Amino acid sequence: MNIKPTDSELEILQILWQKEEATVKEINDILSLSKETGYTTTLKIMQIMFEKGLLKRDTSQRQHKYSPTDKQEKTQGTLLNRFIVNAFGGNAMNLVMQTLGNHTASTEELDEIKRIIKLIENKNKL
Repeated sequence: MNIKPTDSELEILQILWQKEEATVKEINDILSLSKETGYTTTLKIMQIMFEKGLLKRDTSQRQHKYSPTDKQEKTQGTLLNRFIVNAFGGNAMNLVMQTLGNHTASTEELDEIKRIIKLIENKNKL
């Protein structure tokens, strides 16, 4: 994905990653639970997302169904890489140190971090 989604677009993508596909009305109904938003606003954002290539649209039914073009992990990876480059000069270690310094990690979180590090170390040995 070469396009950086806006915050509103990311909200819609979050819903679609969970549901896999949905109509504008379904998306708008979910968005309306947490904030005031109009159907036409949701429709316009989703049309823009389709034009940008962030969404696919199934027009085979009366109500068009939308789905994300990319999987959640791919989009998050792209956004994270851009963030690391822009905010941390491309140094992922600075991001990790900042995150761990600003957050008191639980024992479970630290154990999971260690497990992931071991997986990466083992993968690099191959």
